[in-house]
Amino acid sequence: MPDTIHPMNTPKRNEIKSGLQVAIVLKKDQHSGNLTEGIVKDILTRSASHPHGIKVRLMDGQVGRVKEIRD
Repeated sequence: MPDTIHPMNTPKRNEIKSGLQVAIVLKKDQHSGNLTEGIVKDILTRSASHPHGIKVRLMDGQVGRVKEIRD
C-alpha cells in the first residue's frame, strides 16, 4: 500500500499573533517543504483555519503559510 500524505496539524488563526516566532513554508518551497523561520508582522488569511496553514507576512517581508509556532 503506498504512503499517503496527511495534512499537518497546522496552527489555527487564533493561535497566531503579531510578534510570534514561527516556521513558514514559502510559495517557492511548497514542493520541498523547506521551512523558513521568522517573526509574524501581519496575518493575511481571514478565515479561522486553512488546510495548508494560515498565510502570514514576516517582519522581513517574506510571505508564507505557518507550519509551526516556535515560541
